[in-house]
Amino acid sequence: MGQDVKIDAFSREDRQRYRQKVRRCLDALERMLAEGGFADEHPRMGLEIELNLVDDALAPAMLNRTVLEKIDDPCYTTELGQHNLELNVRPRPLRDEQSIDLEHELRHSLAHAGHKAQDAGATLVMIGSLPTLRSEHFDIRWLTQNPRYQKLNDQIFAIRGEEMLLHMEGIPLPGQRAERLRCLQNSILAESACTSAQLHLQVPPEKFAANWNAAQCLAGVQVAIAANSPFLLRKALWHETRIPLFLQATDTRPQELKNQGVRPRVWFGERWITSIFDLFEENVRYFPGLLPEVDDEDPFEALDSGRAPRLAELRLHNGTIWRWNRPVYDIADDVPHLRVENRVLPAGPTVVDLIANAAFFYGAQRALTAEERPLWTRMSFQAAEENLHAGARHAFDAQLYWPGIGWVPPDELVLRVLLPMAHEGLRDCGVSDESRERYLGVIEERCVARRTGSTWQRAVVSDLESRGLDRDAALVAMLRRYIELSAAGEPVHTWEV
Repeated sequence: MGQDVKIDAFSREDRQRYRQKVRRCLDALERMLAEGGFADEHPRMGLEIELNLVDDALAPAMLNRTVLEKIDDPCYTTELGQHNLELNVRPRPLRDEQSIDLEHELRHSLAHAGHKAQDAGATLVMIGSLPTLRSEHFDIRWLTQNPRYQKLNDQIFAIRGEEMLLHMEGIPLPGQRAERLRCLQNSILAESACTSAQLHLQVPPEKFAANWNAAQCLAGVQVAIAANSPFLLRKALWHETRIPLFLQATDTRPQELKNQGVRPRVWFGERWITSIFDLFEENVRYFPGLLPEVDDEDPFEALDSGRAPRLAELRLHNGTIWRWNRPVYDIADDVPHLRVENRVLPAGPTVVDLIANAAFFYGAQRALTAEERPLWTRMSFQAAEENLHAGARHAFDAQLYWPGIGWVPPDELVLRVLLPMAHEGLRDCGVSDESRERYLGVIEERCVARRTGSTWQRAVVSDLESRGLDRDAALVAMLRRYIELSAAGEPVHTWEV
């Protein structure tokens, strides 16, 4: 979401020119897919981690610009809210002991950034949704000072024509009633409560569709076994509240357009695909431009001269459509490449949990793409979407549909079916035995313990409230312990309540 926008205001002519240019970029992409020339190498993985800043009282610290200046590392950048940062990790091949190297790199980088944040009076927190956020923290004045974010906010509300309604019903804490959230928002800053870990996988064009379809199949399982966002605005809601919150916080549709079946910009999709072109074509066909800024490059002139076109408008447009598995076109060292960006996972709780989540996803995804009869030919697209919502809402208590098995809890599905597949897939990628055993072992033990960041947070808050603390005090005490355990680095399934 951080790509800079240079134009202060957009005219009707700008929108028409932008629409034409986006379609021209789409035509250029179609030609590129037919002619070839994309990077074709061993699969490469990448990672983005969104972070929170808190002050001594564990309230959000609106200091991202100050902290970034102190960190002084181009891998760190702003995100939507002034209490948010994002870490973009250097991509690397998915093989050998790269996962272990990534763990060491992340530990060192986050420790360094944490020390610099402390110099500014803040603490870094890697969590799916910061539990100490309040409605006042979603005021427009806390939007990061970047023209893109302001324009994005203005455009979404101009199209919507009314305030955002956040509404969801939670899963009851032990011995309590279900809690409900219903409140109006006048900015998109509620999205700043959705801090995620985004996994990238670079693949050649002919393998993109299979990898995207496989990622869609896995989405519900991923969130069920890695949920880490149970609290929002003092309410105990879904285990992975990010999923419904992201949809509602950036929804351009008033109720009447929802009733008409207009598609949301936070989108699972509606069909299995045969090419990456299907996804970009849907983007162009269904969604108006939010930031209609036109680049001066003609993509066909670039192709005719032997250069990879930037496809700037198509990429900018793609950045304002938040698919849970997003297609990415990019250029590195003057060579174009394609990536699947997996966006369903929350940040945290620890570096080792995060790498374990990535290893499970990449391994299971690889194994699914190698099956002689693809899973998505035996599974309806609607079932995959329903799995995402069930996994996000109930975590280990969900019932997920899986072809050949029927309805099954996530932990049983992982232990019986997907974990062996993940081992096979990582082995096929050339990942070392040490890496496989280390990170998939974390997933196995997490499923046996049935403990995620979300289940731990909910159990601690419930325990503290039973001892007489009110909700605010319980959330602060829980978060303080969470930060200590996250910094210690042991995986979440070992955390005691």
